[in-house]
Amino acid sequence: MEKPFKTVAADRDLHLEAYHFQGLAQPFSLHFHAHYVLGLAERGTRNLTCKGWETVLHPGQLLLLNPGDSHACTQCGGEPLDYRSVTIPIETMLELAEELYGSRTLPVFPAPVADDPELACQFRAFHRLLLSGGEKFPREEALLLLAERLLERHGQFSCPPSPPCREEVRRACEYMDRHFPERVTLAQLCRRVGLSKSTLLRAFTQDRGITPYRYLEAVRINAAKRLLEQGASPLEAAMQTGFSDQSHFTNYFTSFIGVSPGMYRDIHSRAGKGGPHGLAE
Repeated sequence: MEKPFKTVAADRDLHLEAYHFQGLAQPFSLHFHAHYVLGLAERGTRNLTCKGWETVLHPGQLLLLNPGDSHACTQCGGEPLDYRSVTIPIETMLELAEELYGSRTLPVFPAPVADDPELACQFRAFHRLLLSGGEKFPREEALLLLAERLLERHGQFSCPPSPPCREEVRRACEYMDRHFPERVTLAQLCRRVGLSKSTLLRAFTQDRGITPYRYLEAVRINAAKRLLEQGASPLEAAMQTGFSDQSHFTNYFTSFIGVSPGMYRDIHSRAGKGGPHGLAE
């Protein structure tokens, strides 16, 4: 029999909890929570009872529970459950609604199960961010983007149209261009340009095609490239360009450039000596 594995993480910055269950066969009797629950089934099938609904939760489907929704589930079929979930306190949801729509009104999810592969993929990425910890900026950004899509598609109201805000986006870019070695936060950017977090995220992504945090990481990587080209070590490049540690830097650098920082530096070192421009890694 497969041994179940459980991971729980509390994000004190965002006031959320993340759960990851793997190989779970236990049933859950009828109960309710005082918070919202957003979950994703990744393996195994569950018979679900919720708010008078009798349905089946299949792998790839999202579970959307409001505070107070009575629900229960049992395993059906031979495979145990692999499941990710995030609990969202009422106060946090009120803050998200106010940020996104300007009103402290709680949303309601009318159906407990949603087929939405795009949102499921976005939720999985956000959940992994919560479990990995690290800098607040990407987690806060991912939460706002996820909440906006979630409420637009499955809540009781839709997002307002994005304002242009081209000048504000330009000023946000200029700020990150100058201050990338420092600890930049979404709140700093918003104060600098005079926009709310959700408005800046929408306008920035619409104008630049990437999120503010992704833009900041690109600025940092480009600066690190210049340092590596000049012979700096990967550790020196990481510390001088605002990365929290060398491992974080190496992961981002490789995902942007396709080679590790050390290999990139060696390529330029050998090129300066008339050597080959490529190395095997």
